Amino acid sequence: MSPLLAIDGLTAGYGGLPIIDNINLLVAQKEIIVVIGPNGAGKSTVLKSVFALTSILSGSIRFADQEIAGIATQKLVPMGICAVPQTRNIFPSLTVRENLDIGTYAAPPRNRAQVEEGVLTLFPDLKQKLDQPAGELSGGQRQMVTLGRALMSEPKLLLLDEPTAGLSPAYLERIFDLILAIRQTGITILMVEQNARQALSIADRAYVLVNGRNFASDTGANLLANDEIRRSFLGGSRPS
Repeated sequence: MSPLLAIDGLTAGYGGLPIIDNINLLVAQKEIIVVIGPNGAGKSTVLKSVFALTSILSGSIRFADQEIAGIATQKLVPMGICAVPQTRNIFPSLTVRENLDIGTYAAPPRNRAQVEEGVLTLFPDLKQKLDQPAGELSGGQRQMVTLGRALMSEPKLLLLDEPTAGLSPAYLERIFDLILAIRQTGITILMVEQNARQALSIADRAYVLVNGRNFASDTGANLLANDEIRRSFLGGSRPS
């Protein structure tokens, strides 16, 4: 079976300046794929390139066997790709329900009420807050809103850029559990994450980037156990 997403020899950046160079990455259906690496490695640029937010200088991005490099962002959502950015990812003056509704604009779901019910089943914290302005929620609850809004378009592939950034340790664990729950619904996830150890613990496979290039790739478990990866990217201690 062909991978859901295949990135081959991708060089991309901003304003003609390359940030990533000759990146190769495969994502099979229903996998959680994690991209880790030091700051400035180009991790977020990979996600933004898939979502048509960079200048692609060379290489290929194929989604469901279709070349998507050069296809506009607004056309990618109806195809089944949705992204959750790291910052400015909610509309604080709008209610939780209104934020969720925005997720249906580019790709209206087949049954809106049913999809919303599924979202609220995944994120029960939001059930009693549907009429509350999203800006009044905690950081963890706001992240649930952004994830829920993305799911309202019934994506096949969900791009997550640092989904636990700035969250308390309690909410960090909950968000990772929710990402696993989202995968259980059949959605494929490509994620950039700063909490590398926790991310690798839930990853089917992972890619390590350094200086905009592929450095290593393996299963999440194997990378956690790799001495070089542990010393360079995971703080040096062995996983418990």
